[in-house]
Amino acid sequence: MKIVLASGSPRRYELLRMIGLTDFEVIPDTEEEILCDAQNPEQAVCLTALKKAKNVSSKCASGAIIIAADTEVYLDGKPFGKPKDANDAKRMLSELSGKRHTVYTAIAIIHDEDVIIEAEATDVFFRQLSDYEINAYVLTGDPMDKAGAYGVQGRAAVFIERLEGDFFNVMGLPVCRLTVMLRNIGVNL
Repeated sequence: MKIVLASGSPRRYELLRMIGLTDFEVIPDTEEEILCDAQNPEQAVCLTALKKAKNVSSKCASGAIIIAADTEVYLDGKPFGKPKDANDAKRMLSELSGKRHTVYTAIAIIHDEDVIIEAEATDVFFRQLSDYEINAYVLTGDPMDKAGAYGVQGRAAVFIERLEGDFFNVMGLPVCRLTVMLRNIGVNL
């Protein structure tokens, strides 16, 4: 079966390879990423991931397995997508400083007529950050393509006191959940 990752994220690409998927194609969704309106964060990421999967599925041959994901950071019910610029990244990190926030990632899989959508939530606890730390981190450019303006797997790891939930979810792809979803459609890793 042909597997297609509907994402240009290098982190998602590496996570698929890490779990043993080596033969897959990458076809990113090229439409502007806009978080779908929904009643709650889990529903919002599920709708957005499904939209991405459908957009890419329309470009693929019948029988392909399309894997799409959407990750958003939420603090007190407010979504923190990817920062627009350095000032936006600084604002996000300042708001997250010293607080618990939740990272939601939804996975949408389309295989012919079958559609599976599931979401994972992980609580992340940031220690108090200084203005110097925030400015220095933003200057690295690392926050600019990441929800919440940070990557758990990079330099921002030193901001995180603890996680409650799936570490890989915070990276953008809860691999345990994904492997179970794939197994349910006949793909065993």
